[in-house]
Amino acid sequence: MRPANHQPLGSPVSRPGHWVQTERKAHEEWARLISRKPRAAEVLHLLVANMGDGNALVIPQKALAAMIGRSVDTVQRALADLAAEKWIQIIRIGKGKEAAYVINDRVAWAQSRDKLRLSRFSATIVANAEDQDNVALDTAPLRRIPTLYPGERQLPGGPGLPPVSQPFFEGMEPDLPAIDQRETEGADHR
Repeated sequence: MRPANHQPLGSPVSRPGHWVQTERKAHEEWARLISRKPRAAEVLHLLVANMGDGNALVIPQKALAAMIGRSVDTVQRALADLAAEKWIQIIRIGKGKEAAYVINDRVAWAQSRDKLRLSRFSATIVANAEDQDNVALDTAPLRRIPTLYPGERQLPGGPGLPPVSQPFFEGMEPDLPAIDQRETEGADHR
């Protein structure tokens, strides 16, 4: 059974009440970018709309292309234009094409600027469902690790180890907790 708020991998993320601010001068420059390089402005709009509080987004170029209905080549040219004009900074993740796109905090930001640091940033990561294998797309519940909460005690179960060869010392016998049948019956009726 899925939780009520569960969405399939690759679904758009909604951020109710999530504000993004822009400087007036940058906003006016953005308007000029729309007429000069419309694809770059379109990609910038998508990056800003999906960036996290750290002004960064990790997203495959293929997913960006699918989101705006353009080719990957168009997205690559748009990203190169945005980086050349200092709208964004591209931080490579490894040696491949994977990258984090950091939006210039003089253009747009989602939290106070003093918290934006390039050396240590968090990014919203968008994964395309088409790029995942069947194991990643499996939405079956993950295996649970047993947890003891404050006030709970471990109850031994299963075959256990063979008995020790030495008897317990008097007064030092292990004190293993037991389940009181009345406690378990009462828990079932809660």
